[in-house]
Amino acid sequence: KVFTKVEGLIINDGSTDSTVGIARKSGVDHIVGFTRNQGLARGFMLGLDACLRLGADVIVNTDADNQKRADIPALGKPILEGRADIVIGARPITEIEHFSPVKKFLQKLGSRVVRMASHTDIPDAPSGFRAMSRDAAMRLNV
Repeated sequence: KVFTKVEGLIINDGSTDSTVGIARKSGVDHIVGFTRNQGLARGFMLGLDACLRLGADVIVNTDADNQKRADIPALGKPILEGRADIVIGARPITEIEHFSPVKKFLQKLGSRVVRMASHTDIPDAPSGFRAMSRDAAMRLNV
């Protein structure tokens, strides 16, 4: 299976830079947002709700911080094949130069705690690069 249609949706969490204008000029399909910052969880849920209303079968979320190359087909493949409901991409934490040694340690520690609690193999739990099926998105409680 492959993606037959991909649409872009930008979540503008009250940004004051030129993100929205650049997104419009780049031809993004949908823009949703807040007039002032509401925080990560509310922005994430706004995006999920919008994608579900638009009829998405697979939702891919990526941060706009360029910490990971956005290989959307690879991230969505386990979902399209029915092998996963949620897929989380892993950043090369040790190679990210602007992460301090303390931040790198805390990223690894946090992921280890999530692995232990969830009995899964999630190498980068706080990664902003994730995909989920429509069903998983409808059941997700943030």
